[in-house]
Amino acid sequence: MIRPKSLKPIERRTLWDQAYLTLKAALLEGRYAPGARIILRDVADELGISLTPVRDAVNHLIAEKVLDRGGVGQGGGATVPLLDAHQFDQLMAIRANLEPMATAAAARLATTEELEGLERSMLDMKKSIETAQGAKYLAAHNRFHFGIYKISQLPIVQDVIEGAWLRCGPTLNLALPEYKPGLKRYSHHVDALNALKRRDADQAAAAIHADIESARADVYALLMERQTK
Repeated sequence: MIRPKSLKPIERRTLWDQAYLTLKAALLEGRYAPGARIILRDVADELGISLTPVRDAVNHLIAEKVLDRGGVGQGGGATVPLLDAHQFDQLMAIRANLEPMATAAAARLATTEELEGLERSMLDMKKSIETAQGAKYLAAHNRFHFGIYKISQLPIVQDVIEGAWLRCGPTLNLALPEYKPGLKRYSHHVDALNALKRRDADQAAAAIHADIESARADVYALLMERQTK
């Protein structure tokens, strides 16, 4: 008698994907500071999976130049790089060119439901700033920006933007001491959302550009100061 299969085999690739996407989300949201060690065993324990898929995910992020390979003592782990001023400036230049383009496209396509989602993310950012909840601010900030870029329906542009964020996200943490600069840039997010609601592509793009350039100037100056000490 042939027994029907009731369970689908778990693919090894699935665990690799989950580990990769989880680490990528943490980096995009700035949960790892520059210089932080990514220890395989710790990540595996947090995710409740074996070392192998975590090692594969970390190795992939190293190959993408998002992480630096760690020492032998980490058992194949990695570290989060601190970019120098020139590296950071290049990545922010990519963002400053592509993100306004995606925002302008989103202004022409956004639905009422999508705009409401962006507004919820923006309000979460404000609450997090007021209550000094750093991790929540970074997560909401990520949702706001990538919510816009998803609406743009420019998947190749979005992929490049994501790559730049992955590499500069941890260094951007330097712009958020006590989240005062987060409050400083909040008005740009308000301007962007209001312009999106008006379908004003140019103004929405300008607001996102101003947001990026403000962070770029703050962090670049800080990195230059550290390099000259």
